[in-house]
Amino acid sequence: MGHNRRRRPTGARRATFGAFALILGGGGLAAANVIASATETSNAAVPLGGSGIAATVDCPDLGERLTTLPDGARADVDTELARMDEQIATAYRGLQEAARTADDGTLDEAAVLGPLNEERAAGIERITAAMDAAGERPEGLEALARCTLLRTEVTPAASDGADGGRDAGQDGAGQGEGAPQEPGNGGQAGNGPVAADFADIMSVEPTVQAAPGEKASRGTFAGSCGVNAEGLYNSDNIIVAPGVGNGAHHFHDYIGNQANNAFAGDDDLAAAATSCADQGDKSSYYWPVLRLQDGTTEQDAASPGGGIEGNAGRIVTAKEVTLTFVGNERGKVTEMPRLLRIITGDAKAFVNGDTNANASWSCTGLEDRRLEDRYPLCPRGSDVVRTFTFQSCWDGRNTDSANHRTHVAFPGADGTCPDGFRPIPRLVQRIVYDVDAPSLADGGKTTPLFAVDSFPEQLHKPVTDHGDFINLFDEALMREVVDCINSGRTCGAGAPPAGEPGRGGDGGPKEQPTERPGTTPPPADGGKGGKDGKDGKDQGGDATAAPSDAASAPAEQDRGGGNRDGEATAPAGRDGAPGSPEAGPRAATTAPDASGDVGSAVATPEADRTAPGGVAAGTAPQAQGARGGLAETGAGLGLWPAAAGGLLFAAGCVLLIRTRRQAG
Repeated sequence: MGHNRRRRPTGARRATFGAFALILGGGGLAAANVIASATETSNAAVPLGGSGIAATVDCPDLGERLTTLPDGARADVDTELARMDEQIATAYRGLQEAARTADDGTLDEAAVLGPLNEERAAGIERITAAMDAAGERPEGLEALARCTLLRTEVTPAASDGADGGRDAGQDGAGQGEGAPQEPGNGGQAGNGPVAADFADIMSVEPTVQAAPGEKASRGTFAGSCGVNAEGLYNSDNIIVAPGVGNGAHHFHDYIGNQANNAFAGDDDLAAAATSCADQGDKSSYYWPVLRLQDGTTEQDAASPGGGIEGNAGRIVTAKEVTLTFVGNERGKVTEMPRLLRIITGDAKAFVNGDTNANASWSCTGLEDRRLEDRYPLCPRGSDVVRTFTFQSCWDGRNTDSANHRTHVAFPGADGTCPDGFRPIPRLVQRIVYDVDAPSLADGGKTTPLFAVDSFPEQLHKPVTDHGDFINLFDEALMREVVDCINSGRTCGAGAPPAGEPGRGGDGGPKEQPTERPGTTPPPADGGKGGKDGKDGKDQGGDATAAPSDAASAPAEQDRGGGNRDGEATAPAGRDGAPGSPEAGPRAATTAPDASGDVGSAVATPEADRTAPGGVAAGTAPQAQGARGGLAETGAGLGLWPAAAGGLLFAAGCVLLIRTRRQAG
């Protein structure tokens, strides 16, 4: 047998080979990471599917910028804005389909957003041309053409047992330990709601109302217009998109005026029938329907605005609707003008931020506890309540405005209206539903989830809740309303009989439920009622506390002071509390500090309406966490290969130098 004559490496040679291996491996790892990082920053591929990441379409809202419009351009601009909403809805459906069919779990962002951005740019050109022709050329609208994808992380539901029992998670144990939700944003139609959209109402601290001033107008006028038992629904919005079918992209309940659709003119509304007990009130009251995600095939399952746009499940008819007009904290109110249009809340608050949000969710018997950005988990024997408190200061001239907001305003905490505005009766609209707290542990299989209809890209977030009102009181009845309020009386077809407690204006039934939500596990986010990530945990962090731990009352913000990152400015005040005719400073609430942790209790002289609902970071799905620092976005974790590669490269160089010196 021959001898192996190949020389075996000496120690020096082996060290040299090792040094070169470290240098080559480390350099290659660092280079590969740099290339990968460059690809990520281009946003060419968005991880979806089984990655546990979902996304929605985020576009600047042109309507918020167009605060004034020349009369000659209004119809064209309204049509273009409605067309843009349709384009966003189409892009979102394309996003969902692309995510479902992506073989490698990635998505070509340009393929989804490129056509949308081109269409929006063309629409903005048409808006600019229409306004220019009418004598008022807008500036800077071109910058609002570009839409982006809003990444939202889907947090696993709590694993407290399929029966929805909350015992296992009472102290926060077991939360987040269950199987992840299916890809997408959850819900029957794949775009919400999710477990983190719910919170135990008992986790919210009660608020205390201050008594009105001596000069307050203390009367109430209660209307009675039914609960839409006759099933008048459509997906139009006569205020925002007149003359455009499916202008809302979600279905509305209607009570009062029975001719309300996108094509009804003022004369049509005036001549229509009304569901109100007092036939002098032909006003239109409407809001997004509430649905149970129970698999029911509704009448609109294959219709635009319905199932086609993710609004699926059984439409729930309200158990009770109360319409209460109340007064002002400083003095007398004046008559509303006929055909005054008011929108309260923001149907696009999930992507717009909470500047105009005005959602309020609670439970009967517990209506001093209110949520803005969560649906309530109510105890047994208690019903879900959603309340809309409308703006009650009017500019004295206009019945509408280009953005449907600037002709009305909220008063300050003491009832003071902005300069040039006058107080009018404040509409407080309270809607009660007999629905059970859903079973979050099994995704609503035992007891179904519920959610309001929304624009498809808004993911059925509770913060998007909103109400619409068109005043069609006849003049004599409006004078009666004002006289009743200013004289301190209780009037109207919906007023309670003498000797009975008030229903619409006093927060509803006062009997206290005897049980906490016994069939509902704690939500995946710890059941907090906080918002913008300031509910006792850092933004982007994991929620581990039980709903009853360190829960704070929802913080209030000024209408212009709350932004997507939770930065709040000094409050300017709001209308009276939902469900209450008396507004005033709020009691001390637990305020978050700058770090995102719950701080000390501070007294806030804010009005008694719930704050605009922000979207809490650190719960899922959320927009804000994806826009934070490296640790929040995951980019920091993505840098470790480059760092490791650099260390290997440096170690190789050191080893090579030492080996050369020893050899010399």
